[in-house]
Amino acid sequence: MRNGRRLALAVSLAAILATGGVVAMRTIPVGADEPKDKEKAVDKDRRAAFIAAYDKGDAKAVAAFWTPDATYVDQDGREVKGRAAIQKMYEKVFADNKGAKLAIHVTSLKHLTPDVVLEDGVTEVTPAGGGFPAASRFAAVLVKKDGEWYVQRINEAEPQPASHSEHLEELEWLIGDWSGEKSKGESGSASYDWAENNNFIVSTFATTLDGVPVTGGTQWIGWDAANKQIRSWSFYSSGGFGEGVWTKDGNKWTIKITARTADGKKVTATNFVTKPDNDHLTWQVTKLTVDGESLPDLKPVKLKRDKQP
Repeated sequence: MRNGRRLALAVSLAAILATGGVVAMRTIPVGADEPKDKEKAVDKDRRAAFIAAYDKGDAKAVAAFWTPDATYVDQDGREVKGRAAIQKMYEKVFADNKGAKLAIHVTSLKHLTPDVVLEDGVTEVTPAGGGFPAASRFAAVLVKKDGEWYVQRINEAEPQPASHSEHLEELEWLIGDWSGEKSKGESGSASYDWAENNNFIVSTFATTLDGVPVTGGTQWIGWDAANKQIRSWSFYSSGGFGEGVWTKDGNKWTIKITARTADGKKVTATNFVTKPDNDHLTWQVTKLTVDGESLPDLKPVKLKRDKQP
């Protein structure tokens, strides 16, 4: 796997160099944005030469895209210095990965001077027989010498999973534990936390009536990239499930709910979550229907943030 990662970066960065930022056979990882840099220039002949060298597994030809004093740094911080050593590295990775295919996506490009460029991106190398590609992040320094671009330095890093956390920032205030008023009537409790990679906020919740648990469940809140909106998916302890669409207006969130009960009845509702301040919230269920029959609105449930000991 280490050789695959090394090939993914070292070879692909030469490809970036050869094409001035554009390379054939690339894929676009989730969350990556193509830099809109009009200064990128594509030398088709040089690109074709690099791709031909790569397809042949020609380590000497590929190493020629690096400067004589170039440096490659792998994910563990180990350095390979000089074109000759880099050629030996290519010889090994080509031998271990015959027929592998390269894909690359440049996420940023910055010209420090007309002859020096910084590039960041993600690379993937897929084995000849198919299967899961080896992925790497990279940061590269490219320099122009005698009218041609060469790789001066590459630093490799572990790929970062895509995250939609920026779309959920306005709900981050929910993170923590919440409790209702200790009194008769409807009340509840809830706990919110980030899921792995901050792509979802996960909640566990329970409702009570006169202090007796009635129902509860788990809810996942995330970003719907296709429809550009926040959505939630809820799974109730009674056996039902549902989903909602969240919209914000000032300090109030409106959640349009559609759900199914454990016995298959269709439920719709409009929930309101109001934020008086960072330590208090009010949750109310309105416009509730079950199989088309309207039911009265529920009373607002007030929750307060549990103070950390």
